[in-house]
Amino acid sequence: MNNRVKELSTEILSDNWSILKKAIYQYQQNDGRWQTHVREAYDRGNGVAMLLYNKEQGTVILTRQFRLPTYVNGNEDGMLIEVCAGKLDSNNPEECAKREVEEETGFKITHIQKVMEAYTSPGSVTEMLYLFVAEYNAGMKVHAGGGVAHEQEEIEVLEVTLEQAMEMIVTGEIKDAKTIMLLQYAKLNQLMG
Repeated sequence: MNNRVKELSTEILSDNWSILKKAIYQYQQNDGRWQTHVREAYDRGNGVAMLLYNKEQGTVILTRQFRLPTYVNGNEDGMLIEVCAGKLDSNNPEECAKREVEEETGFKITHIQKVMEAYTSPGSVTEMLYLFVAEYNAGMKVHAGGGVAHEQEEIEVLEVTLEQAMEMIVTGEIKDAKTIMLLQYAKLNQLMG
């Protein structure tokens, strides 16, 4: 418990797709003074993301799908290139990551490595992402991927070299933070050998 925070009130503003709360609280400054703050926090739950890489081929698996918030913020067609990701709807991030990868890409992965945890936008969103990497090969492909219909997913599966993916960051084709973090992790840790 943080002794520098005194919660005064919390109000639910929306409980539709996720929960949007308005909080009024007091925060003690370094000089001892208390200030009252009014903030909103969007709670969509935590999530997982995984980069699949093929060491022999030097390739990675990415996805492309429509993302409304990017469209609203000026992304002309709303399409975003990302690593596989999903909402953590169980207590086991590893199992959730494996399931999301199979649904989205069609690859059935057994061995994964957790590489980091990160808050996505801590100024307004409560979400913590659990980030993983895993090796893949053609023999692990069990179906075409593309997401699940009941979640209204229509996902294109992309296989590109790590070098192409890194160039896509430079050109702005990849703008998703979790994807950039995992691609940079792969490059910095020389996952391609």
